[in-house]
Amino acid sequence: MKKTITLFATLALTLIIALPAFSAEKAGVVFLDTQMVESQQLWINGLALREKFVFDVYVAALYLTEKSTDAEAILAKDAPRMMVMHFVRDVSAKKISDAWYEGLEDNVENVTPELKAKFDQLAAMMADIKEGEAMGFTYDPVSGTAVMVAGLTKGGIPGKDFADAILATWIGPKPGPGKKFKAALLGQ
Repeated sequence: MKKTITLFATLALTLIIALPAFSAEKAGVVFLDTQMVESQQLWINGLALREKFVFDVYVAALYLTEKSTDAEAILAKDAPRMMVMHFVRDVSAKKISDAWYEGLEDNVENVTPELKAKFDQLAAMMADIKEGEAMGFTYDPVSGTAVMVAGLTKGGIPGKDFADAILATWIGPKPGPGKKFKAALLGQ
């Protein structure tokens, strides 16, 4: 009897360990359903594929404290959030930086000199991204936005103004990757 209980316990433990973590997939890129920022759990809100002409560029995942399809409400809320991009092709630092500035101009009214300086700081953090590498932006209301480029932590940029502006480049009124991309990030 003891051998049977031990066998069932071992089998149950093996099955639990063998079960994959919950995840979401798009264009062959897999993302976890949840992420942690400090002690706050974030949930995947949506996945989107950035395409340029006929080429796939990156797959992005937006993580929020609670799911939302309302871009304005997401930007208004001062809560942790995370945007992760997994690149499926090489992209130069210059092209990435140019897209940040274009997104800023297209999606933020009244760009202040301070906010522009924060985008200059972001552009200085950019590096050429190779296929298979990731970029991420993790906003914590206490510390600001942590920037990760090609898997390396590059530093932080303070302020909700920056966090909102960078997220608006994807979910603002004129998202650089397009309205279909925005809708996918918003889970629509």
